[in-house]
Amino acid sequence: MKHLKEGDFAERRKSAAAAKQQLLEKLRNAPNPDDPAVAARRAENAAVAAAAEARRAERNRLKQAEAERKAAEAAAAAAARAASLQSEIEMEKARAGAEELDGKAERDRRYAARKARKR
Repeated sequence: MKHLKEGDFAERRKSAAAAKQQLLEKLRNAPNPDDPAVAARRAENAAVAAAAEARRAERNRLKQAEAERKAAEAAAAAAARAASLQSEIEMEKARAGAEELDGKAERDRRYAARKARKR
């Protein structure tokens, strides 16, 4: 950056006018929006944007499919756990029923032995 103290007012004014003239030249030399090169670049940008959108949609579709797969696996695992728990409950009930029958049979045996001793 130039020091502002260098040169006099006329020199700074001349420098500012030259910078302004360079900006005007740059704008004059800018391509026209109807120019085929600009249209081609615009079409290329649109194609790139469309490809990016297609990749984004594919990525979202894959994420959705993965989420559905995980949900299905979780539901299957939960159903398997529920079935396992239910079978364990039924086995416990059956075991408890068998123990109860064994207890009743033992009680009946003791009752019969006691009656046999009294006779």
